[in-house]
Amino acid sequence: MRKLLLAPLLLIPALGGCINLGLGSSKTPTSLLTLTPDSKPVDGSTISGPADTALSVIEPETEAKLAVLRVPVTIDASHVAYLRGALWVERPTRLFQHLLTETLRARGKRLVVEGDRLSRGPILTGRLIDFGYDAPTRAAIVRYDAIRQMPDGTTQTRRFEASVGDVTADAREVGPALNKAANDVARSVADWVD
Repeated sequence: MRKLLLAPLLLIPALGGCINLGLGSSKTPTSLLTLTPDSKPVDGSTISGPADTALSVIEPETEAKLAVLRVPVTIDASHVAYLRGALWVERPTRLFQHLLTETLRARGKRLVVEGDRLSRGPILTGRLIDFGYDAPTRAAIVRYDAIRQMPDGTTQTRRFEASVGDVTADAREVGPALNKAANDVARSVADWVD
């Protein structure tokens, strides 16, 4: 019985290389990156309507390089690194979903919900292809393939892209540049959906 109780304790040193309990020498970033919508609904504004007309904004899919909290840097066609000292507060796909939802709600033209809670109406989903820094062009790039599915089965797709150039590979510059590019894409998507 005593051996069974000691076994979990003996595993703790072995796990030290796999997890960080906050006791090691890893540095905590001084700040985290997020996205802030240029357009938001006015405080206290409400929109209502039948569930079958509500637009559901679904978190986009993405590839592994964007499924992390780090900012990818494209070095060339076959090499990707991550920007030193730059971490997102949440996955980029979730941040973009929130930004897109807020931008659409700010228009005040329709009921917009996040996720698939009211999926009887139109659905906006897609794939976030690029959301990072391109070293050869020194630009922050956001590229999104949107898919709009209507309740009658009609499906439309469209690619949206925005970039902000002349950006140094530094978190203090890349973060705001990605925020601007993401807002540009969100506005274009909102124009398309309306």
